[in-house]
Amino acid sequence: MKITGGKIYVLRIPFVEAFAHSAKDRAFSDSFVVKLVAEDGTVGYGEGLARPYVTGETVETSVEHIKTQLFPALEKCEHAEIETGIEPLDVFQPLAECLPIQNSAGEIIWNAARAAVETALIDCLFRHQKLSLGDVLQPKKDFVTYSGVITSGSIETAVQHARRFKLFNIKQIKIKIGNSAEDFYRVAAIRASVGKGVSLRVDANGAFDLPGAIEMSEKLVELGIDSFEQPMPRGNLHDWAKLKKHAAIPIMADESLVTFEDARDLIENKACDFFNLRVSKCGGIANTLKIARLGEENGIRMQLGCQVGETAILSAIGRHVAAYLTEKAEFVEGSYGNLLLAEDISRNAVNFGHGGRAPLLRGTGFGVEVREEILEKFAHRIIDLGKENAFYA
Repeated sequence: MKITGGKIYVLRIPFVEAFAHSAKDRAFSDSFVVKLVAEDGTVGYGEGLARPYVTGETVETSVEHIKTQLFPALEKCEHAEIETGIEPLDVFQPLAECLPIQNSAGEIIWNAARAAVETALIDCLFRHQKLSLGDVLQPKKDFVTYSGVITSGSIETAVQHARRFKLFNIKQIKIKIGNSAEDFYRVAAIRASVGKGVSLRVDANGAFDLPGAIEMSEKLVELGIDSFEQPMPRGNLHDWAKLKKHAAIPIMADESLVTFEDARDLIENKACDFFNLRVSKCGGIANTLKIARLGEENGIRMQLGCQVGETAILSAIGRHVAAYLTEKAEFVEGSYGNLLLAEDISRNAVNFGHGGRAPLLRGTGFGVEVREEILEKFAHRIIDLGKENAFYA
């Protein structure tokens, strides 16, 4: 089967509440959704979120890369029937290999663009055969349990959120921090408000230098913090190795983990305890699974994270991947749906419920029914694929 056309929807969906961390403040989702159409009329949807401080991509450059590089390459591919009952990477890797790898001298890694196209292709092919993603990524449980996240902000606001999570029986919470003294007191106030029975971890988004990260880890250990995510900026694995050696709590790599090569380098340098996997950041399902397998083989603990502002498409993909990796992923994030977005794009709700629990998605493809009228409502740009023109909504 061949792909013959499609569209890119560049979205701007308002958030219910602004989301902030040390690297960026966000008030809306800037996701882009790729729609692919097969020769028999089957439609599939994928999604990516560009983060310049992670992969070097912007929304604009990602869209251009899809239009000029990825989609033309995809048009030339002929796709065989999906096989079930085999190793998942044997299913997904050939699909990923249809898309060229053209990183810009290390400055731009086109993972968000690749993720959007690869996932749209997977959705389309699975829908064509009336298969669910879960038929290949066979779940180990019949539900997924998600963490809550508390953004940067005042101590008072953080405590309000923490108490709300406690009432909702959320047992795992991630806290966004910076490198100020107030950040430690904010974490301490959250711990006091939720008690010892809730797992807390922190995410600095690269806010510290090496001495500051070591010092903060020594303070955080007193609060029973389970992991310290991305304490320092990407790069300088020598410093990361020193931090892992001297830190009082486990160290998690996020922005430092974008490619398979990053994963291998982090392992070889003994630079972290955890990998934070994110489908858009890692370049799609195939690469996420490859990195997860490498991490497992080398004793790396794992979190399956998300990009802030994901719509139901990436949320659904994350649900399937989390259910498959549930024995390996200690923490799972995402599936905020209408808890964060003013309006999500699917007919069926994907957000988690009480206790952070969410059921598996059983429908064809990723198991979500995308509403194109919502895509069109929130798209500030719509690009035709396979044609010369672009038009604006």
